[in-house]
Amino acid sequence: GALKESFEGEARVAITPSSAGHLMKLGHEVFVESGAGARAGFSDDSYRAAGVTVLPSAADLIRSVDVVAKVRQPSKGEIGQMQEGQTLISFFYPAQNAEMLNLAKEQGITAIAMDMVPRISRAQKMDALSSMANIAGYRAVIEAANNFGRFFTGQVTAAGKVPPAKVLVVGAGVAGLAAIGTAVSLGAQVYAFDVRPEVAEQIESMGAEFVFLDFEEQAQDGATTGGYAAPSSPEFREKQLAKFRELAPQMDVVITTALIPGRDAPKLWTRDMVEAMKPGSVIVDLAAERGGNCELTIPDERHVTENGVTIIGYTDFPSRMGAQASELYGNNVRHFVADLTPKKDGVILHNMEDDVIRGATVTRDHDVTWPPPPPKIAAIAAQKPKEKPKALTVEERRAAEVAAFQAETKSQITLLGVGAIVLLLIGAVAPASFMAHFIVFVLACFVGFRVIWNVAHSLHTPLMAITNAISSIIILGALMQIGSGSWWIVLLGALAVLMAGINIFGGFMVTRRMLAMFQKS
Repeated sequence: GALKESFEGEARVAITPSSAGHLMKLGHEVFVESGAGARAGFSDDSYRAAGVTVLPSAADLIRSVDVVAKVRQPSKGEIGQMQEGQTLISFFYPAQNAEMLNLAKEQGITAIAMDMVPRISRAQKMDALSSMANIAGYRAVIEAANNFGRFFTGQVTAAGKVPPAKVLVVGAGVAGLAAIGTAVSLGAQVYAFDVRPEVAEQIESMGAEFVFLDFEEQAQDGATTGGYAAPSSPEFREKQLAKFRELAPQMDVVITTALIPGRDAPKLWTRDMVEAMKPGSVIVDLAAERGGNCELTIPDERHVTENGVTIIGYTDFPSRMGAQASELYGNNVRHFVADLTPKKDGVILHNMEDDVIRGATVTRDHDVTWPPPPPKIAAIAAQKPKEKPKALTVEERRAAEVAAFQAETKSQITLLGVGAIVLLLIGAVAPASFMAHFIVFVLACFVGFRVIWNVAHSLHTPLMAITNAISSIIILGALMQIGSGSWWIVLLGALAVLMAGINIFGGFMVTRRMLAMFQKS
């Protein structure tokens, strides 16, 4: 059952009509509190149409269900109404909510924190933090565009030239990459920074420019366990701030996303950087809930500085897209419930040996099970480093090319010599009419083979393949012989046309489907 969110302004709901259908397929009955989805655009009637039972109050729902689903962390009153043995699924933030953790323990409920789902491949479909961060990154760009007084895209018009907006995204996690993709699609000139060097390729593949820091020595990798960035060293931080001070006067929009759950947000955009920005510029701080990455951010507020810079510190970006956020969070919840219902018979099996279930469970059987042990991840044997090929000098490279040319020439001369001898031997016993056809056949095979063989493998299609070239030769020969007077030859010719035709026309059909994959529907 899904409760109506009691947090002021929260528009999301934990179960949507579409996710309810999936839960029912697992053998469960689904309930919602009346009005739970109203702010996300899901009426009580839409739930009833999906087969969901709508109950009038939170107390009625909690009494009626075995599993209570929420979005925001529960209140004391909500936990107090729950009975021993019930399961609660919601965001919980156990590191910041020790009081709630102890209350859930005393109540004897099984509390599952969606923010504690391990960041491993198998659990990606349940990763609610990433789902919400994706929405927050997208919405941050939309809010920035709404508060920015000019185009994001560059234009050349009769009235004059409009330069593209310059957008800097600080932090290239899930939210940062979503912001990059949205800003690029709006036509902005996007720059991005992250302390993890491995994300540079991801940033550049999305059409943005990675902001590098110059170090005389090898810089330390900023990645750490769980996909988050590790705290930076003082030297790295000074270089980072110096680079931001250099970029600040050039940027029209700055979106900061640097936040690690359970920690205060690092201050990356200082007062002097804000003062260096142009009037009309916009800063969107996605870390406002934990103090903000910008020194002048005011949580839950939008304000304009004395030099005309708009700073947006909203903490409810996913809730501002309630329908979409509810759909994604509802899918995260129903995937988790699917893992809790392995037999799809409506019976919850809380397997604490499962890494994902164990990692997300924070209380169970009057016991606090947080923090969880590290997930059991199978080690991958390290490959031996490949030896780099020795760089050849100009003379060595020239000698290698000459040797390769001589070897190829020798093989071709040998092939031609053997072919000539075979033709002479066949010509000694075969009639002249046969030899004329046979020489044409051999030349056709040779030319076709050389044409197809020299095509790069990356360009091969079902039409540009050795098998199709052979089929073309077979079907031509069969068509020439199918009019023969012998029924045996006619039968063989018909079979050859049928089989070769299937290969050729099948090649056309498969090629067409391959080309359709690259066309917009």
